[in-house]
Amino acid sequence: QCDFSHCQLQDASFEDCSFIESGAVEGCHFSYADLRDASFKACRLSLANFSGANCFGIEFRECDLKGANFSRARFYNQVSHKMYFCSAYISG
Repeated sequence: QCDFSHCQLQDASFEDCSFIESGAVEGCHFSYADLRDASFKACRLSLANFSGANCFGIEFRECDLKGANFSRARFYNQVSHKMYFCSAYISG
């Protein structure tokens, strides 16, 4: 099992990667990671934990996200006290 918790992965690109072993009951940990503008293409991310991660501008193309945990993950960038932008691209 891989653990990217609290890692700086801004602008990282993952293609055709498997982040879970066959028969595993827990996926990869990305909790509280900086995933701004990161890209995942054709990746196996079943049961991955993205809790608390900064996911602004993240891209998931043709990824398996079954059971992934996005609790407290942020898909926004706060520009001022009253204004923020949201951004994510998810296609299956």
